[in-house]
Amino acid sequence: MLVGKQQLDAMRGRVKAGEQPQKKAYDAMIASKYADLTRTPKPRANVECGSSSNPNHGCTDERDDAMAAYTDALAYTVGRDQRYAAKAVQLMDAWAKVLKEHTNSNAPLQSAWAADDWARAAEIIKYSPYGATWTGQKRFASFLRTVYLPVVDKDRPTTNGNWELIMTDATLSIAVHTDDRAAFDTAVARWRRRLPEYVYLKQDGALPKTPAGITGKSATIRYWQGQDTFVDGLAQETCRDFGHTGWALDAAVHVAETARLQGLDLYKEARPRLTKAMEFHARYDLGAKAPSWLCKGAPRTGLGPVLEVGYNAYHHRLGVSLPKTGALVAAKRPDGPSYFLGWETLTHADAP
Repeated sequence: MLVGKQQLDAMRGRVKAGEQPQKKAYDAMIASKYADLTRTPKPRANVECGSSSNPNHGCTDERDDAMAAYTDALAYTVGRDQRYAAKAVQLMDAWAKVLKEHTNSNAPLQSAWAADDWARAAEIIKYSPYGATWTGQKRFASFLRTVYLPVVDKDRPTTNGNWELIMTDATLSIAVHTDDRAAFDTAVARWRRRLPEYVYLKQDGALPKTPAGITGKSATIRYWQGQDTFVDGLAQETCRDFGHTGWALDAAVHVAETARLQGLDLYKEARPRLTKAMEFHARYDLGAKAPSWLCKGAPRTGLGPVLEVGYNAYHHRLGVSLPKTGALVAAKRPDGPSYFLGWETLTHADAP
């Protein structure tokens, strides 16, 4: 999921040849704390995460160990240094033996953040030369199925949309790693419903599409953070902040990328919403002055490392002109890690 053999082979070849931006992105990854071969896993039976990870009882530890496992899997792919594969396996096995549940209000989102990186790491290691020696593979797959999937494979209709899109991304990742076709189909159906409820197009009508539980003009405007003017590419959380909006857009793209690797083209049906949303938000992240009708003239910009995968899919593969997105992607390279997002310049810049 998210990265396939062609992408991994291209990534490895470009790094080995010293090509940019992969070489710079790889060097940044290897220099990060996530590639530290002395890392000691910090599993616990109950990860308790409240709003904004307060309280934080294992939340950061879990996310960091999951990101480290994915980082190590990518490092092993490039260098074939078995120490990185062994470290990824050590981290995955440690948590699979201990963690039983997530609790408190942020449990679904925390579960999704971690599950995405765990599943990506597990998939890479499983199908690598090192995978034949990983005796804990079945236990780890069961761990994803029993600890994470019941939490992330659920509807969150009235929560801000980044939750359900990130949870859908995690559900699809687990489904692919565990060969769960029912979970895969459920995730795709949820994505097809939620993306049109998250990104507005004029064809939707005077008001955006809304999830179950949000009805009427006033409730819709309130759900859209008080925004009452709607234009192509505007997102449900645009006027909350671009950070959460970027997470949601990248999660939606992750679903399309994973589906593509599994033989299902979601990019075509999502093209108008995703490309317009990317260009709309990139415009203001690049410094354009916001009109008075947009978030009262003062949107909280700052998308984060979220556009690389979508830009590669639509511009590099399909030839769609995305000038503002391209300019912002170039300015932010190389993308680093952020919760469930990791090293996407390394894996997806001009990827096949």
